[in-house]
Amino acid sequence: MSRLPLSLTAVAVLALVVQARAEVPDELHPEIGECVELADGKFSLTLESRKQNYRPEETATADSDIYSPKSVNIHPDGSKYYVNSLEGAKTVVYQTATNKKLKVIRHTYGAHDSLLWSPASGYFEFTHYTENLNEFYGKPVESVFTHQGRYLWIPFYRRSYDINAQDPSALAVIDTEKDEVVRLMETGPLPKMIAVSPDNHYLAVTHWGDNTVGIIDVSCDSIADWHYVACVEIGRKLHLNYSLTEPVNRDVNSGYCLRGTAFTPDGRYLLVGCMSRGGGIAVVDMNDFSWLGIVGGMRSNVRHLIIRNGFLYLSANASGYIQRVPLEVFLEAARTMQDRQARVDSWVECQVGKGARTIEMTPDGCYVVAACNFSSSLWLVDADSMRVVATIEADSYPVGLDISKDGRYIYTTSQGRSGRGGNCVDIYRLDAQPPVPPSNDSDLQD
Repeated sequence: MSRLPLSLTAVAVLALVVQARAEVPDELHPEIGECVELADGKFSLTLESRKQNYRPEETATADSDIYSPKSVNIHPDGSKYYVNSLEGAKTVVYQTATNKKLKVIRHTYGAHDSLLWSPASGYFEFTHYTENLNEFYGKPVESVFTHQGRYLWIPFYRRSYDINAQDPSALAVIDTEKDEVVRLMETGPLPKMIAVSPDNHYLAVTHWGDNTVGIIDVSCDSIADWHYVACVEIGRKLHLNYSLTEPVNRDVNSGYCLRGTAFTPDGRYLLVGCMSRGGGIAVVDMNDFSWLGIVGGMRSNVRHLIIRNGFLYLSANASGYIQRVPLEVFLEAARTMQDRQARVDSWVECQVGKGARTIEMTPDGCYVVAACNFSSSLWLVDADSMRVVATIEADSYPVGLDISKDGRYIYTTSQGRSGRGGNCVDIYRLDAQPPVPPSNDSDLQD
């Protein structure tokens, strides 16, 4: 498999960013109650409610704490959901049954929070900032639950003083029984994705900023015992040295642009999507925390990964595709790669909306759901046939999503693009359609 040098990769990604900014579609705010029927006739999908910060006069749905929401996570017991407002530097907690706001967790930290910090791991070095390092506000990105939902882990895009995200960032751990931050830990620069192994032993924090992935041992119930065990380099770790006063575009000056992250069901391998053009999927052996190489062959711009029912699914952001391959086929290529390179060509794909971001599967395994940013839409794909069964409008421009444990509700977050759209959480209801009554044979007779 061939891939572009990092410098050319950055240029390619920059071209995509420039093109996207020049062609940002108009804002879209669908009406509550909009409904579509799935093509298979089994379900209907309805936009039931929302939380928004663009029409304050609509008091039933308005909430000023929804500011550039990046992700949403429904608690495993289904009682509440958490929205990460990235630019608002806060996590907002709602009750699922009523959509009532329960709490706002502000990610502003100072000297009074010193006891929350885990001891330094030795993996992450400050090279540009030296004073008041733990006094900042953090921009929350993604989240993951551990310990059967007791804790919610949230990495920050950067510490507020680090304008170019080139020094270590941090993450917060929320105790969901109290909805309070109970632990702060360092991370590498510009962490975006976070994932937990199926046995709740390891947590992976993927650093978009420098081609590394931090691995934390979270197997103990005691907060004080959580600790880093590795920081894995994917290819070459980037050495960052940007301006301290003038911001640069870190969405393109970030190597492989590591994003989607998933553990295999047995916990043996960690898969990390490379969102840069031609990047592929990096593979880490969790036995010794070694980087094995990169598997290619899929569409470029890999954004999100999920592993379900023996298949690896991915979203290809720029082109707007969902692709699938048997997990064992992918892993066989990973185990036998040469010179840290391998290729899989047997992907089955389905075109959805442009800007395919977060994907998830309904609990029954029937549908893959995709939040498509550029097309401002939510798509449902039949997981078996890999064909589109429904699409419905979403507030511009969706990035994150989660699905309730019973499969009845889909939540999306619309972050915004180029200062337009966004600031919304849409809530969709998936309803089973009543069965078609049998025909009356007597009506068909003369």
